[in-house]
Amino acid sequence: QVQLVESGGGLVQPGGSLRLSCAASGSILNIFTMGWYRQAPGNQRELVAGILSGGDTNYADSVKGRFTISRDNAKNTVYLQMNSLKPEDTAVYYCNADIIVPWRPRREYWGQGTQVTVSS
Repeated sequence: QVQLVESGGGLVQPGGSLRLSCAASGSILNIFTMGWYRQAPGNQRELVAGILSGGDTNYADSVKGRFTISRDNAKNTVYLQMNSLKPEDTAVYYCNADIIVPWRPRREYWGQGTQVTVSS
């Protein structure tokens, strides 16, 4: 069974920084795309950033130049460095990964979510 465990959320003042981490564990053969999504109250879940196994990245326009996604394939871990945070970045952030395990079809897995609150 695959688990995605996130860490690093919390309360930060506007202009501050946070670093989220998400580690995948279990009987993993390969991890393809990894990414971060977020969902604010009353809003749909939206893609924040994604990264392919080869390192190519994709960002939402609202976070370009402020957030950086990276991954450590040896540790099955994806990171999101968030700088110059704004109140509108407040949301629950979810880790997502496209994983193949033995004897099962390739599918997406989700973390449990971590709260990020940007407020003075």
